[in-house]
Amino acid sequence: MPADYKSKPKKLGSYPFISVVLSITLALFVIGLFGVLLIYSQELGRLVKENVRIQVYLKSTVSEDELKALRKELRTSPFILKDSTRNPLTFVSRQEAAKKFIEDTGEDFQKFLGENPLRDAFLVTVDPAFHDKKQLAEIKATLEKNKSVFQVYYVDSLIESVNKNIAKIGLVLLGIASVLLLVVVLLINNTLRLALFSQRFLIRSMQLVGATRTFIQGPFILRSMLLGAVSGVIASVLLWGLIRYGHRRVEELQMLENQNRILILLASLLALGIFVAAVSTWRAVAKYLKLSLDELY
Repeated sequence: MPADYKSKPKKLGSYPFISVVLSITLALFVIGLFGVLLIYSQELGRLVKENVRIQVYLKSTVSEDELKALRKELRTSPFILKDSTRNPLTFVSRQEAAKKFIEDTGEDFQKFLGENPLRDAFLVTVDPAFHDKKQLAEIKATLEKNKSVFQVYYVDSLIESVNKNIAKIGLVLLGIASVLLLVVVLLINNTLRLALFSQRFLIRSMQLVGATRTFIQGPFILRSMLLGAVSGVIASVLLWGLIRYGHRRVEELQMLENQNRILILLASLLALGIFVAAVSTWRAVAKYLKLSLDELY
């Protein structure tokens, strides 16, 4: 070995940068990817519920004034969907209903019946908060008391089935997300513990010369927070790029996008990376400070 060779001293708080960042980034990206799946599943459930409508059929003797009064009543009802970009209340005249029926079936029932037996109707999109079986029954009973209403109809079994399936899917995804989050936390924790293993003697040396616990832990925690932040940013950028790529490839995914929730998810990845890295480093350094010299070997 050359005489002028000098081993590079280790800096307090330093440990492999690239390997740690890659490991934490991968862990955060996986949990973020599942978070996106969870958000999209919730949005899909919302869209399905918003397409559930009740049909309010009118009496044939309804006047124009009564029709306007009923329209106003429905629009101001607490159960009608308020936060929708589309019209939650649609009027379908008996002529429009007959025309659509003929187009769909190819049969003109008016020719052999001699008249149009269909009725004018309002299609009402009900707020998902009112999709409970009991609440829908109350809405139906209330509307049918109106003198202009002939009948209120909705597919009870369909709505109940939709609610049950969405609840089941939500519970399954939430359970998987909880397990995955635990795995990610353990992975980040083990990654930092292994990275700090090479620093255990330096930690003990600082302790032997009288350095306080806070003085020793500070540089390690600050560096780990930096690595967590860098990993969180990289994971968020990769996830955002994957989302944009997916939307270009499958345009229908744009209907399920909720930018506010996505941004909250990306911010959460950054916060999770910083928090878990700091706590894991604090615990690892604290452990090495408690070990005896024999245990360090």
